[in-house]
Amino acid sequence: MTDYVVGDIQGCLSPLLKLLDRVNFEPATDRLIAVGDLINRGPQSLETLRFCKQLGSSFTSVLGNHDLHLLAISQGVRSATNKDTLDEILSAPDRDELLSWLQQLPLLLSIGDYTIVHAGIPPNWSISTAASMAREVEAVLQSDQSSLYFQHMYGNQPDSWSDNLEGPERWRVITNYLTRMRYCSSSGQLELCAKTAPDSSDELSVTEFAPWYSYKTRLASADKIIFGHWAALEGKDCGDNLYPMDTGYVWGGAMRLMNLDSGEQVHQYADAG
Repeated sequence: MTDYVVGDIQGCLSPLLKLLDRVNFEPATDRLIAVGDLINRGPQSLETLRFCKQLGSSFTSVLGNHDLHLLAISQGVRSATNKDTLDEILSAPDRDELLSWLQQLPLLLSIGDYTIVHAGIPPNWSISTAASMAREVEAVLQSDQSSLYFQHMYGNQPDSWSDNLEGPERWRVITNYLTRMRYCSSSGQLELCAKTAPDSSDELSVTEFAPWYSYKTRLASADKIIFGHWAALEGKDCGDNLYPMDTGYVWGGAMRLMNLDSGEQVHQYADAG
């Protein structure tokens, strides 16, 4: 079995199918793993969910912020924005089946030597801590507290981790670390407004905030981390043991597929046919 990891799909099924065809992906023997944000912004969100779900055990993914946003909208705690491309899912006859399947996906995956997460691992968390925190939120999502979770999911505060956090505030910080983080301080204080690449951002106080992966004191610096979410990075080298997968297809870039066995990366561009 070969494991392939794909960057943020965001409702762009056609390039994904082309990538899978190029590597001769066989569901009977191979597995596709996504870094989250399966849907939204692209034109084929419904088709993407249906395709991924029908792969059965040959597919898995972590949840991204867009996936959680869809679930919150479906529960009536948030309204769609004019940028969202989710209406087809919300009105589909198999909506409930698809959303239930989506809600069962994890926030963090361990595949061999790799840890897969949508946004990243904060500098103040080890991989084992991050995995434990992810399990906490996954348990809530799969319980009768899920509605409470979505009612309180949105927000930038608290912006730092504390072991004393409880309930919705605790769930929110964990979710923000794993699905929304780009910039933070060395102690894990989040800066959730800036989205630009590090070499082009003038939005930050560089003495306080930097990319989460840039701190030499990161507790998970020796671990191999695969992540998406940050399209502005364009998939460029972020350092040792770091594998950025969001190469911004939905914004005119490429979609990246990586063979976990060989490390080979394949890219599909919109104008590549």
